[in-house]
Amino acid sequence: MAAKNNEGNMPNAHLHELFVEELKDILGGERQLLKGLKKLAGAAVNEKLKAAFETHYEQTEGQIERLKTVFSDLGMTARGKKCKAMEGLLAEADEIAEDFQDSPEVLDAALIAAAQKVEHYEIASYGCLVTYAKLMGHTEAQELLAATLAEEKETDELLTLIATEEANTGKGS
Repeated sequence: MAAKNNEGNMPNAHLHELFVEELKDILGGERQLLKGLKKLAGAAVNEKLKAAFETHYEQTEGQIERLKTVFSDLGMTARGKKCKAMEGLLAEADEIAEDFQDSPEVLDAALIAAAQKVEHYEIASYGCLVTYAKLMGHTEAQELLAATLAEEKETDELLTLIATEEANTGKGS
């Protein structure tokens, strides 16, 4: 059960428990993703793609720190929970890497597809969290979560660029 809201005058307090549960889920997911990004970077053939995964690893570490700050600002200990969606997405990424490891001309395109599924999940999660924070008047949490949302969108755009300019065309492998 999520922590209960002790601030009876908070706007849209009915969202508090959902907000906390979603924060726990994405914190767990980001921690799981750190391991996945190492695997993706190790499997990638294209140097730009490897670098993108490595950069996103560093960003993810910062995103985890932002989430810890949000929890702290709410007066809570940062505790994640196992994110079943991230677990599934990362299992699929592992499967894709294994399926195409002997086809370097396809491997990077497949890795990008898997990574973009992760990014889209994160974009949806952070988009909801930003909205909940705004509706409840958690201004600092809204700003921190919006910063992460922007990074997730930038990563998605970078992956699209690498895909369309190199990986999907076979030029970058």
